[in-house]
Amino acid sequence: MSDPGTIPAVGDLAPDFTLPDHHGAAVALADLRGRTNVALVFYPFAFSGICTGELREIRDGLEDFQDDGIQVLAISCDSMYSLRVWADAEGYFFPLLADFWPHGEVARRYGVLDEQSGAPRRATFLLDRDGRVVWRAVGEPGERRDFGPYRRALAELRATAG
Repeated sequence: MSDPGTIPAVGDLAPDFTLPDHHGAAVALADLRGRTNVALVFYPFAFSGICTGELREIRDGLEDFQDDGIQVLAISCDSMYSLRVWADAEGYFFPLLADFWPHGEVARRYGVLDEQSGAPRRATFLLDRDGRVVWRAVGEPGERRDFGPYRRALAELRATAG
C-alpha cells in the first residue's frame, strides 16, 4: 500500500492511473492527455441513494457534463462486476471505473480515500487536456454534490478550450 496522497491542487498535474471500466476494458488517464479534458467523479458506493442520484443527474444531463471536449470518468472502489450491473440497471453511458484492487489505490493517490469506510469521498476534479487540475471540489460523506459550481466550471473549461 502506498502512502496516502494529498489532494491535488489547481494547477497540479493529476496523478496518472489505469483502471478497468465496468466492461473490463483498461482506461488509462495518460491515454486521454493531449486529446480531451477529463472530469473525474469519485463517489463512495454503487447502488447507494446519494451516489445513484448524482450519477443519474450526470446521465440525465450528460450534454452538460460530457461532450467531444470533455470525458467523464466516474470512480469508486466497487468491483467491475457490481459496476456493470449498476450501469446496466441505471443506463449509465459513461465509464464507471473500478478502483477495487489494490483497494482504493487511485482514490488514495488523489487524497480522497476514507480509510475507515474503504470508499472514496465525494470529489470532482476537472482536468485540462494537459492533465492539469483546473477545478476541484471535495465533499463529506452523506453530503450530496452541488452540481451548480461543477456546471459553471465545465462551461469555463469549454470556453477556454475552444
